[in-house]
This record gives sequence, structure tokens and C-alpha cells, in this order.
Amino acid sequence: MSKRWYQENKRDPWRRQAKSKGYRARSAYKLLQIQEKFKIIKIGNNVLDIGCHPGGWTQVSVEIVGDSGIVVGVDLLTTSSIEGAEIIIGDITENSTIERIADITRNTKFDVIISDISPGLTGRYDTDQAISLELSTMALDTAFDLVKVGGNFITKIFQGRGVEGLVESAKRRFMNVNRYTPTASRTASSETYLICQNRLLNPRKGSKNSAMEEVKNHLETIGIITENEIQLDDETVVGFRKYRKAEET
Repeated sequence: MSKRWYQENKRDPWRRQAKSKGYRARSAYKLLQIQEKFKIIKIGNNVLDIGCHPGGWTQVSVEIVGDSGIVVGVDLLTTSSIEGAEIIIGDITENSTIERIADITRNTKFDVIISDISPGLTGRYDTDQAISLELSTMALDTAFDLVKVGGNFITKIFQGRGVEGLVESAKRRFMNVNRYTPTASRTASSETYLICQNRLLNPRKGSKNSAMEEVKNHLETIGIITENEIQLDDETVVGFRKYRKAEET
């Protein structure tokens, strides 16, 4: 741990405030600020938190929905129990995890799905942004499957190549889509949040593709080559499996 990292975190007012309020992470204030502006979650809602570890967003959701709501958190990482929430350790893309969620909600779809999911950062911006893009796209596909018509969805995105494809996919699936950066986000970070409200019954323009397929197609149109076209001696394992910038002709 570097001395600079330690000093910056020690001075971080959001981290200090989160600790004093009993939140597990400073990111809890990002959701609180999103909630204040957009009123995404309501009392009595059923909420799914994708990538919930360490649990800050799950804690906030429990506070908002009250005793009449249901909050489920899912993560690959072991997350300590949170009073008022059901925590599942599992992969949201696997049927076994979906079945466990359905048992909790009695097959009722969610009013809101939230995701502050982040990749394990490598320190290489292009790599980290690409992995984040794939995770956010996965969350969008999951949200369209599991959130009810009229429901809402939030996911974190990092600005960079391919993000516009994700935004367009979200606009095909939700009535209102906005980008918003809470003041609790670090100044040096490129993160922002996609706020998607009022899930449509069917995607606009009659699209039959998943968001993942749409974003992959978008990457190809802007000069990104996907895994099937990669040369083995020039591959990088990143988001959307493997990809690199197309060679200029």
C-alpha cells in the first residue's frame, strides 16, 4: 500500500462519513445522491444489487425500501450478511443463481436493479474500461430479463470507446436514460452512472438482439476487432473476451 494512497484515503470525507454512519463503503453515498436526484427506489420495492460486495449499496437499498420491500444482493465474492437483505454468493449469469433469486422473490420480478460492479483493476485504462463495459452490458441484459415493465436500472460505466453502444442499447430498452456523476465519485475517476427509468415492454426498433450482441456490433463499427479475428500473438484478455484496435489500412 503506497503512502500517497493511504494519505488520500485518510483525507477522503466520504470514506470518513461512511465509516461514521456504519456503511461498508464510501460508494453508499453515490447511491444516496443518485436516489436524491432521480428517486429510483421507493418504499416497498423489490431491489436486486448485482455485484453487491462489500454491501454499501445493499445497505442503502434496505434503508429505502423498508420492511415491506425485498433486497437481494449477488456477488462472486463472499459478502457478510446484511440485516434486511438476502445475500447470494454466485454468478448472476448462471441459471442456478437465477433460481435462488426466484425462490426468494417467489418468481416476482424486481422494481429496481442496481449495479456498482467494477472489474479487478489492472492499472491499464483501456483494459479496465473494456472489462467494465462488458460487465455493465451483462448487467443491462440481466436487468431487462429480471426487472418488471416500468422498472428502473442503474449501472456504473467508465467513459471510453464503446460506451455509446451501451447507452444506445439502454435507450432501446428504457423510456428515459441519463448519465449522472455523483459528487461522491472521485474527481480523478472517469466513472459515471447510467440511470435507466421505465423499462419498456419490448426493445425499441424491434431489436431481437441482446445488449451484449448490440455492443459487440457497435465495437466492430468503430474499428474494434472482436475475439474471432484476433491474432494469437497480439491478443489481450480484456472485456468482451479479447479485443484490440483494428489495424489501419
